[in-house]
Amino acid sequence: MRCARVERNTKETQITVELNLDGGNVDISTGIGFFDHMLTAFAVHGGFGLKVAVHGDLEVDTHHTVEDTGIALGTAFKQALGDMSGIVRYGSFSVPMDEALASCVLDISNRPFLVFKASFEQELCGDYETCVTEEFFRAFAMNSCITLHISVPYGANAHHEIEAIFKACAHALKIAVRPNEDGSVLSTKGVL
Repeated sequence: MRCARVERNTKETQITVELNLDGGNVDISTGIGFFDHMLTAFAVHGGFGLKVAVHGDLEVDTHHTVEDTGIALGTAFKQALGDMSGIVRYGSFSVPMDEALASCVLDISNRPFLVFKASFEQELCGDYETCVTEEFFRAFAMNSCITLHISVPYGANAHHEIEAIFKACAHALKIAVRPNEDGSVLSTKGVL
């Protein structure tokens, strides 16, 4: 089973993440309605079993809750993937959502990197500060050790743009974590 359970406790956030790469129940509670919606879409479109419970310092803002959830979720992906052998490794996907288009291209490479090319006209989606979207994906990429390229070439509605990003990333990951034909490490080095 490609599963992981991660707990992260700081003075700012208390987080538990349970991840099953091969499916299962989805139960998200971060205290931020829009972020719950995004993580639910991420799990459903990726075909992942995902439980996330967060208590964060939302009286400050959403930054710590969102970024620390990215850290915990990235750590869970890294643990669930083990030595990264036996997977397709690469994934790419584009998602249109009304006027917006988002693309995600990734490599489960054990070399963390983020390229994030998106800007949002609106500062808020509900209580969620749109600027923390990049912080979430940076934390996720660094802690999962994934090379992650995200772009939104056009769009006008931040809700559509951000939701398309989460869905594109989920579909790209779904492709990349699929078992490959011979179970080997897909690298000329023999290891990632």
